[in-house]
Amino acid sequence: QVQLVESGGGLVQAGGSLRLSCAASGRSFSSLRMGWFRQAPGKEREFVAAISWSGGSTYYADSVKGRFTISRDNAKNTVYLQMNSLKPEDTTVYYCAADGRVWHASRAYEYDYWGQGTQVTVSS
Repeated sequence: QVQLVESGGGLVQAGGSLRLSCAASGRSFSSLRMGWFRQAPGKEREFVAAISWSGGSTYYADSVKGRFTISRDNAKNTVYLQMNSLKPEDTTVYYCAADGRVWHASRAYEYDYWGQGTQVTVSS
């Protein structure tokens, strides 16, 4: 079992930045492929970014490429999502996911563990 706890969400103006964190416990973090997703009410969970075990490989949705950066600190059992140049359409709940089937897993069903989510609101 893996437990995931997200933090760092909040309210920010358009063009601003936020950094989300996801702390993992329960299994060797360095063996977990990690990802970030987001989900608006009534919509399917949308892939945002994924990262390999070592952090050496990353993969992004086109909608966030160049604005968001996924990273990890295996010593701290934490994965991050740095979000810059935020837009109102980035407003939604963001979820951390663990144990992806492959390092570039971009489908929700490819991950076994999920956090509780953190709300990000971008005002115009």
